Amino acid sequence: MYATLPDLLRLFALPVFGWAAWRDVKTRRVPNRTWYPLAALAVLLLCWEGWLALQATPLERRWFLVRVVVSLGFVAPLVLVFWWFRAFGGADAKAFLVVAALFPTYPLYHVAGWTLPVQGTVLGVFSLTILTNTVLLGALYPATLAVRNLLAGRISSVMFVGRTTPWDEIPTAHGRLLETPEGVSRNGADLDAIRMYLRWRGVTLAELRDRASDLRDPATLPDEPNPPTDGAVRSDGISEDPATDGGSAIQKRPPSPDSGYEDPWGAAAFLDDIDHGAYGTTPAQLRQGLDVLVTEETVWVSPGIPFIVPMFAGLVVAFTFGDLLSGLLGLLGFVI
Repeated sequence: MYATLPDLLRLFALPVFGWAAWRDVKTRRVPNRTWYPLAALAVLLLCWEGWLALQATPLERRWFLVRVVVSLGFVAPLVLVFWWFRAFGGADAKAFLVVAALFPTYPLYHVAGWTLPVQGTVLGVFSLTILTNTVLLGALYPATLAVRNLLAGRISSVMFVGRTTPWDEIPTAHGRLLETPEGVSRNGADLDAIRMYLRWRGVTLAELRDRASDLRDPATLPDEPNPPTDGAVRSDGISEDPATDGGSAIQKRPPSPDSGYEDPWGAAAFLDDIDHGAYGTTPAQLRQGLDVLVTEETVWVSPGIPFIVPMFAGLVVAFTFGDLLSGLLGLLGFVI
């Protein structure tokens, strides 16, 4: 392989993003420190290539400046806008900000007679190529969900965004419930919030199902709840449960004879007790989610898409093929 040293150094992004994508799938958590080395590398390469541009021709210097301005002045703010409107999460935004700083220009690699990426663009802003690749590849996910649900005969208004999940997989699943006792809903409880509640209360979901009629009574809440954690699933796919890891168990209190509880399941008490939010889950959403999980064998869940996964795929495609959008438009023009 032949390439300039800055472009060779940019290849370090591939294993970092690959690891981040794997961790995002397993835990939906990517530590902030993941991006520190790439951010430092981005600053180094910007300074390095800026100095080289000063030695280049006026036209090359102008194009370098234009690409840096577009990457840092357009792609980076656009990413922040997406994050502001919750199009993706904070870790995704940080990853893309690193992309904007690390890839303002197209890298070139000469491998076995090939020049990669194959497909370039007129402007030549590589971070913009990675962004459009990510969006195009991410759009395949809801289409795949819909086809799988259709083939399985699961026809629903949420078939493009959800999949059915057995109740016993919920403790290690990611996403948001798409069901309430009244039917499907796009505004159900977050599964991380469900895990936080179970850990706080010191019960497993199986125990909650077995003793639903008793544990719906807020009088059965523990006197000393467990730490709720952040609801994360460990990277080995195991849901840590204070009820089995030394946490305090539920208190053996007789259930109240009154079934019309003011706070069924103690949902409001839980949210009032924790010192941070539960991913936007309200007491009503938590109650409805628990009511569904203790009665249904399978539930609709929106697994969401770990955005770093299509970002990693978009990065790999960008390094090899190049700009998917330009390629598709070129193919469309050829066909027409």
